[in-house]
Amino acid sequence: MEIDPEFGTTPAGVNAGAAAAVNAGAAVSALGAGVVRRATRLADGRELIYYDDPGTALGPDRNVDARDLDARSDTAMMRQDVLTGDWITFATKRQNRVMLPSADADPLAPQTPTNPSEVPSRYDVAVFENRSPSFGPALAEAFGGAPEALNPPRGLDDLEAIGLQRTRTSVGRCEVVCFSPEHAGSFGTQSVTRARTVIEAWADRTAALSALPGIEQVFPFENRGEAIGVTLPHPHGQIYAYPYVTPRTQRLRDSIDRTDRSLFARILESEQGSDRVVLQGEHWTAFVPFAARWPLEVQVLPRRHVPDFAALSDEERDELAPLYLHLLRGVDALYGSPTPYIAAWHQAPVHVGRDTIRMRLELTSPRRAADKLKFLAGSETAMAAWTAEILPEDAAARLREAIASVPAPTTEETR
Repeated sequence: MEIDPEFGTTPAGVNAGAAAAVNAGAAVSALGAGVVRRATRLADGRELIYYDDPGTALGPDRNVDARDLDARSDTAMMRQDVLTGDWITFATKRQNRVMLPSADADPLAPQTPTNPSEVPSRYDVAVFENRSPSFGPALAEAFGGAPEALNPPRGLDDLEAIGLQRTRTSVGRCEVVCFSPEHAGSFGTQSVTRARTVIEAWADRTAALSALPGIEQVFPFENRGEAIGVTLPHPHGQIYAYPYVTPRTQRLRDSIDRTDRSLFARILESEQGSDRVVLQGEHWTAFVPFAARWPLEVQVLPRRHVPDFAALSDEERDELAPLYLHLLRGVDALYGSPTPYIAAWHQAPVHVGRDTIRMRLELTSPRRAADKLKFLAGSETAMAAWTAEILPEDAAARLREAIASVPAPTTEETR
């Protein structure tokens, strides 16, 4: 059984009639910036949420998901690497996921009579639980009175202990965030209004996922381009809700402990005084970091201490939409063709470090020239000992020039 705070207990699979009943009573609520949230369920019980743009052309009704779907797969298991303490999830069902489908078979497009996709209705932004998740669908409370048999994590102390052949159930949640109903594109191809809707969705999902039992960290991200390993060209991102604090964040906590609690304030002050800043607003600063590893690497930090999307003010969300679009379009202007990247929104863990870990974007790309990629070989992959080929100051100068070559996004644009 899966438990969530809005819908209560739901079976792993429900028939179309039950889905229709849930859809008929879909929860509707108003969010910031005029965005409307409409929550419902897919035919197998997975949560689906529509986020309507302000002034949307869509009506209030949504189609029922009438597909006949198999019951959801069991939650994956994870094993601990005793040499590092890292937890490795074994989600074997992901081997069979869709690979670069054509537009008429796009699983993220709105359903048609010939395409039984994941989203029953036309939408602006849609978020739904991944059918082949790395974590979940089970949550910590769902184990009831049999934790020994199902072996869920037993809190952070349990997960941070190290031992031979330790296993735990991969509780958690993985969600897909569709930025648009169109088949191709990315976050950077959206309008300012649509970008603002996605930001509102990220904030709403961060708050909801952080409240689920057994969740320790929430991570929104976008993979863009086949060179990154993208399997769907549809403009979308994902959100992972982990049952542990991730290794990167653990190392960050250690750095804060070894320096001081105001580390992010010091980083921002240092970068703002450098020639590595590429874009700046009242609330956000984008810069190439002092020790950038990748040929293209940018971080975006809020000026005040904010742990996650849910804690952002309306003013910070409003500014982020055009600023982030301007950055992404500048990245694409570097070489005259779309650049592959990973856009990783690092957020503070749910229960630890929220007063010291500031949310930030870390955008990285392996593209080091128009026709060249950086591949991680022996030193980087095996030893995590990096060699960078481009000075951060040179990378920042080129990116500033590229950003200046594209128009600043405005709310009037229709792209």
